[in-house]
Formats: sequence, structure tokens, C-alpha cells
Amino acid sequence: MVEVGKPAPEFSLLDPQGKTVTLAGLKGSPVVLYFYPKDDTSGCTKEACAFRDAIGEYKKAGAKVIGISPDPVASHVKFIKKYELPFPLLADTEKAACEAYGVWKEKSMYGRKYMGVERTTFVIDARGIVRKIFPKVKVDGHADAVLEAVRAATL
Repeated sequence: MVEVGKPAPEFSLLDPQGKTVTLAGLKGSPVVLYFYPKDDTSGCTKEACAFRDAIGEYKKAGAKVIGISPDPVASHVKFIKKYELPFPLLADTEKAACEAYGVWKEKSMYGRKYMGVERTTFVIDARGIVRKIFPKVKVDGHADAVLEAVRAATL
């Protein structure tokens, strides 16, 4: 279980260039790790574009924004190109990071139960400590709320 004030779980996932990204490799900067269900769907697109539109403010705060979903690298490449996303999306096809962060959960739609990603964002400080968790994210206004948490975590 991921908790505020505790180290964030390590992960090792592929970025759109096929390079391995690890949490340890990101230390030294605050990290916004946002888990989302699926590339190029309405809520996920809205969330990604909100982070894209605020990226200048995140960079001013010294933070790196990274999205993670179970989609494969090829899907991420298309999504990034289509919406000109200026941050990496990592492919968690084995759902190892989703499970480590506790976001792979049973969901329900129209009475049908299935497993999927519960939209969740983690703000991790430069030392790898979780500073804020946004569970069950509602997309509207989320990028702004996360930015405030980043600024608070870097004080």
C-alpha cells in the first residue's frame, strides 16, 4: 500500500523511444506520476491535455510529469503525436507498476465487473518520497490541484 511520507515503489517501464525509465533514475526532481486507464479515450485525453497545457508551470516548479497506463508503447507513441504531449507515457503492459501503486482495481460499468486502472496521481518529491496522492481523480481542475501539491512538496 502506497502511503504519503513513505518511499514510492520502484518501477522499470519502457518509454515511447523504447528506453527503460525507473523511479530511481528520476530522483533529484519532483515527479508527478499519473496513472490512467487508456490512451485516446475522452477522460484520458482531457487529463493528458490538461497536463500538457500546464507543462510550463510544472517545469518552473522543477517537476517531471509522467503518465502510466497498461497500453503498449506503440499506442503511447500515437497518443503523444496526436495531442503533442511534451512528457513521456510509460507502458505498463504487465501491470506491475499499476499493482505496486495499488491502482489496478475491480471496476464496474453497466453492472459488469472488470479489472482496470483507477485514475490516480502521485506527487513524489526529489528523494522519492510520496508527498500527495489523488485517488479516483476527477479530471476537471486536476492538473491545477496537482501543481499546487508539487509547489507545496518543493518548499
